[in-house]
Amino acid sequence: MTELEQLFSLLEEGTSPFHVVLHTARQLEKQGFRELSFGQSWKLSPGGKYYVNHHGSTLFAFTLPQVKEKMGNIRIAAAHTDFPCIRIKPNPDVKNAAYAQVNVEMYGGAILNTWLDRPLSVAGRVAVKSDRVFEPDIRFVDIKKPVFTIPNLAIHMNKDVNKGVELNKQVDMIPLFGMAEENVAEEKQFLSYLAKELKVKAEDILEFELYIYCAEKPLFVGGEEEFISSPRLDNLTSVQALVAALLEAEPRNGINVIALFDHEEIGSRTKQGAGSLMLNELLDKILLCLGADVLAVKEMKYDSMLLSVDVAHALHPNQMGKMDITNRPMLNRGLCIKEACSQSYVTDCEAIAVVEQICREKEIPYQKFVNRSDIPGGGTLGSIASALLPVKTVDIGLPLLAMHSARELMGKEDMKALDACVREFFQIS
Repeated sequence: MTELEQLFSLLEEGTSPFHVVLHTARQLEKQGFRELSFGQSWKLSPGGKYYVNHHGSTLFAFTLPQVKEKMGNIRIAAAHTDFPCIRIKPNPDVKNAAYAQVNVEMYGGAILNTWLDRPLSVAGRVAVKSDRVFEPDIRFVDIKKPVFTIPNLAIHMNKDVNKGVELNKQVDMIPLFGMAEENVAEEKQFLSYLAKELKVKAEDILEFELYIYCAEKPLFVGGEEEFISSPRLDNLTSVQALVAALLEAEPRNGINVIALFDHEEIGSRTKQGAGSLMLNELLDKILLCLGADVLAVKEMKYDSMLLSVDVAHALHPNQMGKMDITNRPMLNRGLCIKEACSQSYVTDCEAIAVVEQICREKEIPYQKFVNRSDIPGGGTLGSIASALLPVKTVDIGLPLLAMHSARELMGKEDMKALDACVREFFQIS
């Protein structure tokens, strides 16, 4: 498969952070990666390839050098598996007149109006009653069919809609599930549907983490099909680039690591997020299992560099005044190096120079992104992760339009640039 075919596959299958991890793990296993667990002992071999599934929605993968003595020189690239969407609340069923709906909350900073009038589906994981109290039966589910929609209010009833209307997250964003069924208890219609999909009793469903997602497919758009329009480009473009780079990079004298964290869109400060101890724990365990003593581990971790890989803002053709006056990245002009003196993007001229030299040596197109001084932008996991693992760090990613919309827009050439940059980061000695 080409890099764009691989990206499209992940965009279609990665409908929740759990499904992103499942899809990624399958890619790794096909190439000989072996699964490990943090709660078990590890026997690592020179030249080995391994991955760790952490709480179902975060994944770490790493490759080891052929020579055990060359275990320093650690290269790390990190991205996130989550994306702005809608999450179903507990006790979800809502009945309004003859309509069946579900109660929801917004996950991350979505552009709300872009979720209206779209086909929506649901994916995630469900905990089902089991015979062992501390081991509930965990089921992964992706309905795939468009079982939800959130209808707009007609302009005849909302005359000022084109002047801009604020949507209330509790009132206006409740999805329509269907017509209320007379023979199903009011509080059980969606739960009954979910139980039927899982082939379990509704009363045996204990809890769930279910995400409503845009069910539309990724598409090439533009006169020459030079753009890709799709849900979840932020940040599955980066996830796929990291996986592809780890699989394609030629062996070198050092350890390569990818970290695919959950919960970036809500701050990263969770047990699955970049604000946890897990990246440090991973490096400690790798080095200790390779025979390093505790002091050597502390020293060798500083022989590392981290790429924080997330999307950047592209220059909008209808809103050019929103961009910085001298740093104006565009689609199909290469990946972006992201900088901010506030350190919301990690800004370190030495580390950035490393990335620039990689790009120049390998003729990989790149651009610089900086926010307008009067428009503070978002942040990434880079600053959070590098505060816990204080090594040289750079924020990079491909530019997007309509970031955090239900559908986002990218340039297809930029995926090639991002793939190439991360691959060379992993293989240049």
